[in-house]
Amino acid sequence: METANNPVRAVETTIRVLEALKELDGATVTELADHLDSTKGTVHNHVSTLEQHRFVVKEEGRYRLSLRFLIFGEYVRNHDILYQIGEPEIKELVEETGEIVHLSTEQHGLSMKLCKLLGDDAVGERFHAVKLQRPDYLHYTATGKAILAFLPRSRVERIVDEYGLAELTSNTITDRAALFDELAATRERGYSLNDQEEVEGIRAVGAPVRDGTGRVLGAVSVSGPVSRMQEERFRDTLPAKVTETTSVVEANINLTESIGRSGAE
Repeated sequence: METANNPVRAVETTIRVLEALKELDGATVTELADHLDSTKGTVHNHVSTLEQHRFVVKEEGRYRLSLRFLIFGEYVRNHDILYQIGEPEIKELVEETGEIVHLSTEQHGLSMKLCKLLGDDAVGERFHAVKLQRPDYLHYTATGKAILAFLPRSRVERIVDEYGLAELTSNTITDRAALFDELAATRERGYSLNDQEEVEGIRAVGAPVRDGTGRVLGAVSVSGPVSRMQEERFRDTLPAKVTETTSVVEANINLTESIGRSGAE
């Protein structure tokens, strides 16, 4: 990630205030000052300005993020071609599988969830709702490994250097060489596997979405409990369904971009 040559300290403070409000789920000026190790005067100036511009709201002395951020989030997501093309297709996938389906992309070396749909048999609704509220590491999820497998090795190296390989379960890959072996296997078979690497008892299958140049745009995954993700379904049936979905998404993206280029000419 590039760093600013001359970072604006006031902007950095505002960003820290916003992140703290999210982390603390709302806070008073005193709580924010303690959390940020800053003065109450400085914090008050920032939250008051944010309130004036309607990015935070104040209720009974506590500040929290406003719904205005939804407008920005929806704008960004709706202008993402992967979401535009992918969301209708994963609706069909969730109906076919009955499980949880994710559509994710990568930004700044982290996984960003563009869309999550729950099937009739889905488990862990609260857990997946929380996942939508934060970026995630790439090395222990099916979508993340599908993305990493098709990024340049040098970029993967930089991502690992920056974020490490955090261990969430005994199955999480925490060795760099083992990760690159897994990514090579993912490229060879065309899909990724998450065998209880993020959560004990949960398996997932993912596949990348790439554009006409081979650049990876994101990935689709299906996850469910081990009891329903036994060997044949986990390693055969679901990979076929996921890769079929991503193939359709890729074809539609390439067609859309081709039409766009023709129109520009």
